[in-house]
Amino acid sequence: MKKEEGNAQYDYIEKKRTKFLGLPLYFTKYSIGEEKINIRRGFLTVTEDDAYMYKVQDVRLTRSLMERMFGLGTIICYTGDTTDPTLELKHIKHSAEIKEYLIHSSEEARLRRRTRYNVDVGNTDESDDDNED
Repeated sequence: MKKEEGNAQYDYIEKKRTKFLGLPLYFTKYSIGEEKINIRRGFLTVTEDDAYMYKVQDVRLTRSLMERMFGLGTIICYTGDTTDPTLELKHIKHSAEIKEYLIHSSEEARLRRRTRYNVDVGNTDESDDDNED
């Protein structure tokens, strides 16, 4: 299900939609491929944000009552990117399928680049290790 946009290939291309009836009335397009996520916003002034898949650390799917009624969902990607630590793909169709794709593709991208994200949830006081008397 590859789709081409310009000279890049993406697996999913979705548009932000209204919560009511799920109509694509916004000028926001989400393009998701094996290597990166691209978010393009605007009509007169266009802004593009990219995040590489290997930087995606966690993915969350939220679906409000109105979104569920019209088959939509919002995906929040928590990334290690400095410019945009959270990417929101708001009110998109196929949200559960895209969430699973993002989880799988980000893990594969980290393995290809031999990159790991470690989170230390233990004791943050380093002085305990040094002073054990």
